[in-house]
Amino acid sequence: MKKLLKSKCGEGYFDIVIVVLVIVIVLALIIAVAPVVSAKIQLDNYADELVREAEITGRIGSETAARAQVLTERTGIKPTIQWSRTGKIQLNQEFTVTCTYKMDIGFGEFGSFPITLTAKASGKSEVYHK
Repeated sequence: MKKLLKSKCGEGYFDIVIVVLVIVIVLALIIAVAPVVSAKIQLDNYADELVREAEITGRIGSETAARAQVLTERTGIKPTIQWSRTGKIQLNQEFTVTCTYKMDIGFGEFGSFPITLTAKASGKSEVYHK
């Protein structure tokens, strides 16, 4: 009996099972996090394009709302948008936009929890209003 308990035969199988299990867990984590990273990049670009639209037009209003609609259709995300100011923006006046987007991270119904992604961008108006 002591000889059987001290035997090292078959020990490598347990090591392989543990390594495979760790690899599967790491792959599952990457699959769960990849959409969040992609959404964060899209949200940053969303904020940058809104700021650029406001810089070119010199106002925050219908132009930026139309651009937000186009971006929402293109990206498929609909963030909450907050501007530091509204209306006409005089030449070289600074403004910021904050876009927040809530999404779930995890594995569907099992183990998912909501996170909030935030993107901020700032710019200066390029238009002089008389």
